[in-house]
Amino acid sequence: MDRLIMQELLQWKNSVDRKPLLLKGARQVGKTFVCLDFGKQYYQNVVYLHFEGAPATLRGIFQADLNPNRIIEELSVYTKQTILPEKTLLIFDEIQACEEALTSLKYFNEEANDYHIIAAGSFLGLALNREKYSFPVGKVDLKTLYPLNFKEFLLAVGENSLVQKIEEAYANTTPLADVYHEAATDWYKKYLVVGGYPAVVTKFAETSDYNTVRAEQANIADSYIADMAKYATPQETVRSIAIFNTLPSQLAKENTKFQYSVIKSNARAKDYESSLHWLKNASVVLENLKITEGKIPETVYEEPNSFKIYYSDVGLLCLKSGILPQDILVNSNISDRARGLLAENYVAQQLVSSGYKPHYWEYNGQYEVDFVCRINDDLIPIEAKWDKNVKASSLNVYTKKYTPSYSIRVSLKNLGFENNIKSIPLYALFCL
Repeated sequence: MDRLIMQELLQWKNSVDRKPLLLKGARQVGKTFVCLDFGKQYYQNVVYLHFEGAPATLRGIFQADLNPNRIIEELSVYTKQTILPEKTLLIFDEIQACEEALTSLKYFNEEANDYHIIAAGSFLGLALNREKYSFPVGKVDLKTLYPLNFKEFLLAVGENSLVQKIEEAYANTTPLADVYHEAATDWYKKYLVVGGYPAVVTKFAETSDYNTVRAEQANIADSYIADMAKYATPQETVRSIAIFNTLPSQLAKENTKFQYSVIKSNARAKDYESSLHWLKNASVVLENLKITEGKIPETVYEEPNSFKIYYSDVGLLCLKSGILPQDILVNSNISDRARGLLAENYVAQQLVSSGYKPHYWEYNGQYEVDFVCRINDDLIPIEAKWDKNVKASSLNVYTKKYTPSYSIRVSLKNLGFENNIKSIPLYALFCL
């Protein structure tokens, strides 16, 4: 399964400023596979260490002291492998389960940076006792792995030639031929159901059975809830589960801004903030903050109390919303709002996986642009629509007020550019 982050990891390996790498991401997004595959392709050998439920002997290597040379020597004995500078990839998996191992990354960076280390974790900064460990701030490189985006999904199901056609059309800003446009649209709809969890995509590629897909997604959703109970306090767990389960209702509203009252009529922000923070930092959900001005730097104009929350995987939203596969693939009788919430969550997921930090813009409570992203030196407004019948009233207000170099409309319409609006089909958003 090809993952686009592999090129980023190769750049990290070859960088003169390389530090130990912390690879974050929710469970089930493929962190372990990516690390092992990367090591197999680009290193002489791989030493893999898993810290969740690790034996006392392994933990003891890091508990004695944090001298990198001694740690390397004892790890070599423990794993019965030679660990060579620059030629061996050391993988510390679920490193949050051993606070001393996490702290050791600081000393590897300062005293033995010729050893290549990737540390992976699902709950970094959440499950650790901050009184006992020191997070290696400034001493590690950070990357986050997300579920497969649409391009990775197409590659996983063998649609390499379709990816090439989409990328060529996007590069030339020319409409995709109808036969490819229809095929890509069909695959987009399948992606809404399947999503991007590697295990789910693999099941789909092997069986084309949506019942199997749903069962695998349900297992992943259950594992997230189990993790909440394992790593959060009981009170945080109850509230995190409530937020997790009510996200479809949040996105189904006319105004998709996150409202605590949807969780519970008398819910207050101060009671649920830590639980929401837990979900965000575990990469289970994605955040879209409101900005009051379309000016750079956009972070200056963020409104912290106004935001939208999405699932980090659109297939999970489809499952939790109770939308059946045939509702998307065959029938056309589900509501426009249901189609819209799927499209909006999809766009958020694709933008974040491409490295963008999305915001949304609202003006006078009447006009709203779904996403605003910094692209090069401009804040580009992006409107997300489900179908081909699109209106651009909010885009027009934004462009008159801030005069961006162009605007983007994402919908089921084919590629095009007119009236300074770049039309990008939902299936081609990975090209942005």
